[in-house]
Amino acid sequence: MVEHLTSVEICAGAGGQALGLEMAGFGHEALVEIEPPACATLRMNRPEWNVLEEDLLDWSGKPYEGVDLLAGGVPCPPFSKAGKQLGAEDERNLFPKAIHLVDEIRPKAVMLENVRGLLDPVFETYRRDVESQLKKLGYTPGWRLLNASDYGVSQLRPRVLFVGIRNDISEHFHWPTPNEAMPPTVGELLGDLMASNGWEGADEWALGASSIAPTLVGGSKKHGGPDLGPTRARAAWASLGVNGKTLAEFPPEAGFEGMPRLTVRMAARVQGFPDDWQISGRKTAAYRQVGNAFPPPVAAAVGRQIHKAISARRLHVAA
Repeated sequence: MVEHLTSVEICAGAGGQALGLEMAGFGHEALVEIEPPACATLRMNRPEWNVLEEDLLDWSGKPYEGVDLLAGGVPCPPFSKAGKQLGAEDERNLFPKAIHLVDEIRPKAVMLENVRGLLDPVFETYRRDVESQLKKLGYTPGWRLLNASDYGVSQLRPRVLFVGIRNDISEHFHWPTPNEAMPPTVGELLGDLMASNGWEGADEWALGASSIAPTLVGGSKKHGGPDLGPTRARAAWASLGVNGKTLAEFPPEAGFEGMPRLTVRMAARVQGFPDDWQISGRKTAAYRQVGNAFPPPVAAAVGRQIHKAISARRLHVAA
């Protein structure tokens, strides 16, 4: 039986990371999220979770001192290649708040997710500063670029993971190893959904959609709508037979001709969400939650390794 460990999650979004950590054996003491549609999604799927609809900058972690894990997906625009890459100068940079919460809560481990751009040379000094602050608090820090496709997700979706392990536990932590099996192609993954509304061309479409998906782009409050991203991303989707200019409310009907569009449910499946995970809000708000999510299978893979490290330390102490 997997030992039950506790966590606090910040910038929880639609719950991709929270769901993955739940799979890994963590129970959530609190989930902090500022966007109402995302909070509604979390409450709808897990009514028992303590969802706090608050601005993280005004939130104190002191009531949760001593939980096993502090996790979150701090906003990516400060480091995204799609933005201006302002880093520490960007008002949306929440790494300083996350470090402050580590100091308040003193968890056994920290897990923060962000975009690949954070590993660019321009942010080397910034990364070293984050590492230095965590080392002063007694943690062993590390960064790793993980591709979601290595953990069963049908898109490449490279993401940077920062994991800080308390020094007395750090020797027990090891990054997850990639799966040997390739994930399903887009056609294999979505063929049944494309056919679910009577479209006769779904099987032929599925045969043509013969590779994994490009990275889904969710956009932000300022930029991006219910589409699959900028021109290059849409072209990549078009090569799979998908019209990425907009999302559809429903799968294609009988008699449909042309390139089908994805629905929010299809996009959620591409992200690795189970089909019973409901997404709250209208199409734009719902897709933004899905497109910005951390794929649950990747969160679960890293979470299991953190869980093993903490549990190994407890067994060592008990012995």
